[in-house]
Amino acid sequence: MKSPFPGMDPFIEACGLWEGFHHHVIEHISAALADQVPENYFVDTGTRNYVVLVEEEGKKPSVFKPDVDVSTRTSRRRANGAAAVLDESAVGEDTYTVRALISEEFRESFIEIYAAEPERRLVTCIEMLSPSNKRKGTAGWDEYLRKRNGLLLGEANLVEIDLLRGGQRMPTVDPLPSSPYYILVARRPKAPYCRVQTAHYRRPLPKLVVPLESPDPDLSVDLQSIVDAIYKRYRYRPRIDYAKPLKPRLPKEDAAWLRRTTRESVRS
Repeated sequence: MKSPFPGMDPFIEACGLWEGFHHHVIEHISAALADQVPENYFVDTGTRNYVVLVEEEGKKPSVFKPDVDVSTRTSRRRANGAAAVLDESAVGEDTYTVRALISEEFRESFIEIYAAEPERRLVTCIEMLSPSNKRKGTAGWDEYLRKRNGLLLGEANLVEIDLLRGGQRMPTVDPLPSSPYYILVARRPKAPYCRVQTAHYRRPLPKLVVPLESPDPDLSVDLQSIVDAIYKRYRYRPRIDYAKPLKPRLPKEDAAWLRRTTRESVRS
């Protein structure tokens, strides 16, 4: 079943389904590019790994349920109906309460296009931003920003896809256009000047333009077709609660459009 949105479906982000969706999009773009690149190029995928503290990323730790519940008031009932109760008076003066260190490993996939001759060299990097890349001051932000700066200093072409409404956008000297999403293309000879395409949930996503080395022509990927195919193949429709409030909130006009769109979609 198709998404009710002609463009990007913002509920994939809102309903916590981003990680799997990100992986699928990278996989499909990589395959589409591999089918198009000239013989002297090849396409590969890479992974950026880092470990962060849960609280640093603003995430809530998962609820841990021990085999036996013990609380200061009530707990799991024993077979005879009595409750196990923690007697605080029995706790010694040398006992303290501390928070355990909880860390989480993040893995972010990206695509790289290499020229094979006369020597192997990186030509273009395609990055699709994750929520962890858009939390300023965190490991995810810092790791990606270092790589981004290196690419913009002339290491290779950069294609940056931001299909997330939440979080802080990547820094630019000139303001990015006012749209929910964007696709940025920085060509190595022209960096730090970039071309930015706006993207939306109310209209189909633009074609993904991927530069190679001159004089080879750009590659083109139908991003909307990829998103639609992933939505259908991996059955996002029954996994999404379209009654869930979106964060950030939509502009008033878009919120009214959203109500009509999701209502009509539910009926069909």
